[in-house]
Amino acid sequence: MSRKRSHGGPNHERWLVSYADFVTMIFALFVVLFASARSDRPRQSEMAAAMQAAFSELGIFAPSAKIPALTPPNAASTIYALPTIADAAPFAGTDAQRADLLALKKTLESALAREIREHTVALRFSRDGLVISLLEIGFFDSGSATPKPSSAPTIQRIASQLRMLPNELRIEGHTDDIPIRSPQFASNWELSTARAATLARAFVEQYNYHPEKLSAAGYAEYRPCAPNTDEQGRARNRRVDLVVLPRARF
Repeated sequence: MSRKRSHGGPNHERWLVSYADFVTMIFALFVVLFASARSDRPRQSEMAAAMQAAFSELGIFAPSAKIPALTPPNAASTIYALPTIADAAPFAGTDAQRADLLALKKTLESALAREIREHTVALRFSRDGLVISLLEIGFFDSGSATPKPSSAPTIQRIASQLRMLPNELRIEGHTDDIPIRSPQFASNWELSTARAATLARAFVEQYNYHPEKLSAAGYAEYRPCAPNTDEQGRARNRRVDLVVLPRARF
């Protein structure tokens, strides 16, 4: 008489099959992400080299300046951050206009050396011309469109340098991306525009600037010069830019 075979209990290790499939899928996902990240590096290197050449042509980065190159020595194995669009835009004027604004930049660097050292004023080039950034920390109280009394000597020095020039001047108000709600300003649009208009009026009424060469605009948070991801970037974006436009006769 044959003996019946006894069947074992339920298999408690079937979960290993599902676990192995899950691990395989996760591995495949990270392989795809890694390959996608590496595919854009040549393009990033080319873009960085082009921007470095543009800055060098403008004279912003002198050959002996102690500023790291935009393209690292080992670009194939180094991940680096590119400048924002506002900072990377090259000046689009002629060689004569560029030389004219470079001379003005050097004059302003000397006249505003203390403010530049204290990071309340910054100079840079944009596509439209030479930009003199007056950061909020040195010129305005938070949420206010009235310049601080302590900023008057700096504004006077800037106005005295620009007043005798034939160049037109555009005053632009900018904010960070934190919404403002106050009895005086309903949004960042009103605050940025009010700051630009207040400074324009001061240039005309207090410093005898020619009003026909002056314009004012407010851009709220929509033209940042730095990412709004931390307080340092937001502080750079809270500013009033004086954009010195190139002389039309060139």
